[in-house]
Amino acid sequence: MNRHLLSAADLDRDTATLILDTARGMAAAMTGREVRKLPTLRGRTVVNLFYEDSTRTRVSFEAAAKRLSADVVTFSAKGSSVSKGESLKDTALTLQAMGADAVVVRHSASGAPHRLTEWLDGSVVNAGDGTHEHPTQALLDAYTIRERMGRLEGLRVAIVGDVLHSRVARSNVHLLTTFGADVTLVAPPTLLPVGVTDWPVDVSYDLDGVLPKVDVVMMLRVQRERMNDSFFPSAREYSRRYGLDTARMARLPGEAIVMHPGPMIRGMEIAAEVADSARSVIVDQVANGVLVRMAVLYLLLSGEKGSMA
Repeated sequence: MNRHLLSAADLDRDTATLILDTARGMAAAMTGREVRKLPTLRGRTVVNLFYEDSTRTRVSFEAAAKRLSADVVTFSAKGSSVSKGESLKDTALTLQAMGADAVVVRHSASGAPHRLTEWLDGSVVNAGDGTHEHPTQALLDAYTIRERMGRLEGLRVAIVGDVLHSRVARSNVHLLTTFGADVTLVAPPTLLPVGVTDWPVDVSYDLDGVLPKVDVVMMLRVQRERMNDSFFPSAREYSRRYGLDTARMARLPGEAIVMHPGPMIRGMEIAAEVADSARSVIVDQVANGVLVRMAVLYLLLSGEKGSMA
């Protein structure tokens, strides 16, 4: 099987289920341990190669690798040779010489992780590339939903907001539909990508009409740093039509849950009261991210038969 994790689209249902089940096993293995570490990847080296700022994802991968007893090297583009003009290939060759067993990469250019696989012998994990994909975020979201709701197949999931610039949305569409969930994208027309009608989803511009029909509502961050034009009249207007406040949350079915990949813009795409409510599983997503990334690293690097390695 593939020794890299580059796209949620590359995961079939059996492989994705293996990752989620392994994450659950990781949680069980650490329960009751005074020292929350497993010796599984002792002697292995995991490099975090981040060309974009992302405290949440970087720390999650660091914690995952360290809990598996791997050696962790964090490489930030800021203050490194990259800022002096070093190419991605030269950086990759440096990491290769260091003996990196796995490289976790976040890059502003879509496709950068795929290029790394051409130059590295070790495994490559995509931690977000441009507006393309973020597969481990989709995996931790699927894990969180399954743990809370007991299943994924047949669930109705609304993904709301800036779909156009969201690698999280793309990865979640791939993975959730692979598991048999019904996905609806909700956004203003200007924040939906060209060709979205070819995706295996429903599309709506009416959040109020969708909310009573879903089991999960996943809010997306408005990525202003990727916007060169005005995609909506104002922040207030966006929040009025597509923000999740307490009144809108009350329209959800009784057992429905609220998600957000973070970082949140409280008061714009989601109200503070909603983010902190009993329906919210946002904190669970953060905790589950470590477990899922432990599972991914373990399956890629342990050499176990039947794993992604």
